[in-house]
Amino acid sequence: MRLPVDPQAGIARLAWVACPACDAPRHCATCADRRTCGAHWRYLISSNGPVLHLQCPGCTHTWSLDARPGRTPVELRPGRTAGG
Repeated sequence: MRLPVDPQAGIARLAWVACPACDAPRHCATCADRRTCGAHWRYLISSNGPVLHLQCPGCTHTWSLDARPGRTPVELRPGRTAGG
């Protein structure tokens, strides 16, 4: 299991997007209202233009997200590094 890169990340390294692998915030009223939740954030590993490389601290899943409208998550393949 991969551990979160930095579970104590500063606010500038956090993102509030849905993790494609888990449903941790499903019953969270704050997340349901699309507000910034202190418990259900994702760690922003890096970015390359509109592509964000993220990790979920709950399930440790790592993925990339193209932030342009209409794009879908891209899984990071083994051996591939975030941002490359």
